[in-house]
Amino acid sequence: MDYPNGQAPGAPVRSGIPEHGRIPKYYAVKAHVAALVEELGEGQALPAERDLAVRYAVSRETVRQALRELLLEGRLRRRGRGTVVAGPKLEQPLSLASYTEGVRRQGRRPGRTLVGLDRFPCPAALAADLGADAGEPVWHMERVLLADDDRVGLESTYVTEARVPRLDTDFAPDSSFYAYLRERLGIRFGDADERIETVLATPREALLIGTPPALPMLLLHRVSRDTEGRPLERVRTLYRGDRFSFTTRLGAPR
Repeated sequence: MDYPNGQAPGAPVRSGIPEHGRIPKYYAVKAHVAALVEELGEGQALPAERDLAVRYAVSRETVRQALRELLLEGRLRRRGRGTVVAGPKLEQPLSLASYTEGVRRQGRRPGRTLVGLDRFPCPAALAADLGADAGEPVWHMERVLLADDDRVGLESTYVTEARVPRLDTDFAPDSSFYAYLRERLGIRFGDADERIETVLATPREALLIGTPPALPMLLLHRVSRDTEGRPLERVRTLYRGDRFSFTTRLGAPR
């Protein structure tokens, strides 16, 4: 089917070409490589940079710029010294479902690696979010998020010791924290406030996730409450911008 101006639904208007018709060389190469990506399919190797430069009659630096953008967008992935076609992004629902549940729904294997579990006196700035008194003991649990053993994010969870007294002994760090709260402690989630922004990872975060510091990240801040409206947890989660998208269903305005 032909669409107006060659614009398929969901694609950039006029395929991103300005009205004056002049586009940078790298963008033209990017468009060609993107079409090649669709032909090759997930996991297939892309031709070498020098071969692409010859094919499109441009310099290798122009090819590199095109590939860098496709890598940042998650269309390509590095494998060894080569480049392969990436699979579709993981879709994480904006809901009070756990990361584990969201990844499993897409046929992927979720996992987590514990970075650290610490107990410390609650700072005043954190106390209101957790419904705690300043100085009250709180847990901070930091874990790397995995999907099929690939590192895709970094999660920091804050919760009071009073709500979860044996987190250091009764909880398996590679499992779902939400399932632990439900099944072992009988805690049910009621609602949450969530904010999303785009950031760059710090050098430490990039090292833990295994990404270049220049890779855009999706940062989620969440403050959750139980069914009685009592504060439960505060979570800060970084997701790789090239591997994740977020979905939600919107209702009609009232």
